[in-house]
Amino acid sequence: MGNLTFTMIKPRAVEQGFTGEIIQQITAAGFKIKAMKMTLLSKHDAERFYAVHAERPFFGSLVSFMSSGPIVAMMLEKDNAIADFRKLIGATDPSKAEEGTIRKKYAESVESNAVHGSDSDENAMIESNFFFADREKF
Repeated sequence: MGNLTFTMIKPRAVEQGFTGEIIQQITAAGFKIKAMKMTLLSKHDAERFYAVHAERPFFGSLVSFMSSGPIVAMMLEKDNAIADFRKLIGATDPSKAEEGTIRKKYAESVESNAVHGSDSDENAMIESNFFFADREKF
């Protein structure tokens, strides 16, 4: 893969009206949107998506937060997509994120950090397939 990644704009950032600005920053950085949808995760869907964190102490609050309002899921394409996107969004903790990154500009906390970004090619495929059917990918 290498040139695809997955992201979602999290409920708080959507609620606060940052969706357009975040998408604009993503496309300005050279990413092409291959699939996009606004949807609401049920508690069950959020548990499935974050199953890798099931044993972590923050799992319950993460699931509650991620199912608290609409999210915008996107499949993105660019050379070196994973690394470039993770640089664009910044550190998980917005207080440690570099100036100008999406999380520095739009995040409130580690949990409400505005956007998710895949951490590997394998996870990008798994996460994209969780949200998008083949007919929705361009």
